[in-house]
Amino acid sequence: MTDDDHTPREVATAADARDDADASAAGRGTVTDGGTDTAAGADDVELDPWGSATVDDYRTLFEEFGIEEFDDVLPDVPHPHYLMRRGVVFGHREYDAVAEAMANDDPFAALSGFMPTGDPHIGHKLVFDELIWHQRQGGDAFGLIADLEAHSARGLSWDEIDEHARSYVLSLIALGFDPEEGTVYRQSDNREVQDLAFELGSKANFSELQALYGFDGETNVSHMQSTITQMADILYPQLVGGPKPTVVPVGPDQDPHLRLSRDLSERMRFFKVTEAFASFELTDDERHLVRAAYDALAAAGDGAADADGGTEMGTAREDPVRCADAADWLETYDPTPDLTDATGPAIEKLRAAGKEPLRPRVRFLDRNATDEAFEDLIGRIEGDKRVFEEHIDAFDLTHEAAETLAREVELDHDGFGFRQPSSIYHRFMSGLTGGKMSSSIPASHISLLDDPEDGYDKVKAATTGGRSTAEEQRELGGKPDECPVYELYAYLLANDDDDLARTVYEECEDGDRLCGGCKEQAAELMREFLADHQEKREEAAELLEGMDIDFESDRRGTGGEH
Repeated sequence: MTDDDHTPREVATAADARDDADASAAGRGTVTDGGTDTAAGADDVELDPWGSATVDDYRTLFEEFGIEEFDDVLPDVPHPHYLMRRGVVFGHREYDAVAEAMANDDPFAALSGFMPTGDPHIGHKLVFDELIWHQRQGGDAFGLIADLEAHSARGLSWDEIDEHARSYVLSLIALGFDPEEGTVYRQSDNREVQDLAFELGSKANFSELQALYGFDGETNVSHMQSTITQMADILYPQLVGGPKPTVVPVGPDQDPHLRLSRDLSERMRFFKVTEAFASFELTDDERHLVRAAYDALAAAGDGAADADGGTEMGTAREDPVRCADAADWLETYDPTPDLTDATGPAIEKLRAAGKEPLRPRVRFLDRNATDEAFEDLIGRIEGDKRVFEEHIDAFDLTHEAAETLAREVELDHDGFGFRQPSSIYHRFMSGLTGGKMSSSIPASHISLLDDPEDGYDKVKAATTGGRSTAEEQRELGGKPDECPVYELYAYLLANDDDDLARTVYEECEDGDRLCGGCKEQAAELMREFLADHQEKREEAAELLEGMDIDFESDRRGTGGEH
């Protein structure tokens, strides 16, 4: 159990979910890993894709890792999934690009992977549902079997992997994935992914993997290689039909993969497009400061601009804004706290440039371009431009137009033109016995292959957020925020019925719902869900024959857990 200050309130309304957007939860959600254990108590958050950490405070993810709150983008999502509406999906990276494509019927994709190390369970269902929902919204959906990772990082035999891989795909289809419209593949069978991984590997190094994943001298090379293969998986949808917004639904423990894939997608680009003001380079933070100085001084006319951009005269100035002028302006400027550290370096660069004029422009930096691509870009830039050995400055292009042009030239010269992948993050589910959900503790989780009667019994035996006695429950109300059974309603059993999830929450909190009856209702719903799901799995088995995926690997190996 966790205390009230560290528990999410997944209520069936977006407004209620927003009220608790930065609350946190205990427990374990699984995505790529097929049911790994996690250790309780991770106040100093370390995100480990192979399952060594829980997240006790989701606010830390916003502050330390730059994950954005999903509530900020929720109003822009057409017909959001109930996991989004209830605050189960709590964070994102650049999902606004996906939401915009969805709203405009533009191409977009969704991908998630599953490491076949055990039976699929209700934790995996979260990801299955998110992938299927994106497919139904018009996205190209990709489901990958991370068999190379299972073999190298978990040491599973290929026979074990084959059995589990087939089971994952059956549940994915049974839950609604359309294999005719989507793509399912195994890492070991996808040569395009393997070739892309080879290219991406040239842009990554051991020290980076060590910092992100904690690899050391005992980590086997195949495990490290499988990590780069996952980067190729994440970018693979952009090889099919060209660059497009792509979302990867994951638990927060998988965020290191997303951060690395976003970095590598940029390192593979032919050109980096930035805003510039003079001959020298600026960091992003310094650029914000120089932009503020330039805007204030350019609007100042013949009067002096104050640090807030105010002027004595409202006419635009005719003489150019010079670097030294901007340095003087920044000396009196009070920046936001996140820009404070960049102020000194920005002033130093401006002072060094002296009387050089400041003039906004977009800059194309040569990263990996061939000579032919660089020359082609020069020829395609219209208007005023300056060409240097390793970059081109264009004065009549917007940043968006420059990005589009750079990608067009790259694609015309056999580059990838990747867009940075997006991601959404869902909360971890608590174990039915309290604390974490663990595949090694059968009573703590429900497998999608459990006999319906066993599922019924597990829910009936589950820990709750109820009081010690029925009388105390009626008087003080229950604690749905601390209740694994309520989570079952919010994450699974209520399905798309927000009214049911809301009713369960409010009746529990008000003391009108007692745990015995609540668990009985949940157990019945679980029994029905498992029976229905397993019937649909049998029907899905017929579809496997027509899929271009081999569930009988001819690979050999002993595995090699790191």
